[in-house]
Amino acid sequence: LQKILILLQVTLSVVVGKTLMILFPNAMKRYILKMGEKSRMNQNPKFSYENWGPTFFSFKYLQFVLKVKWKRLEDEAHEGHPAPNTPVVTLGGEVRHLLDFMEDNRPLILNFGSCT
Repeated sequence: LQKILILLQVTLSVVVGKTLMILFPNAMKRYILKMGEKSRMNQNPKFSYENWGPTFFSFKYLQFVLKVKWKRLEDEAHEGHPAPNTPVVTLGGEVRHLLDFMEDNRPLILNFGSCT
């Protein structure tokens, strides 16, 4: 049921977005560029709007957003329930699952960081 609701929500937003891109291309370009500022996509001079802007609200965009949102359904953690066995990528590029790193009765500690 959750996947169907997500499908309806994302499909509706893509249809509305695509319609607005056709009817108001300049306004939508400004809107998409504004969204790109938040993710810093526009800071790379070799990655212009023409490279990525038109892909918004395309069929591939719809597929990607659905895939991400549906995957997140599996990764939700709920208090008092077992942790999700989320896929992770090792430094060597190998895809493993989080609980693969558990050893005996030892606690698994996750350390998140960022280098920017």
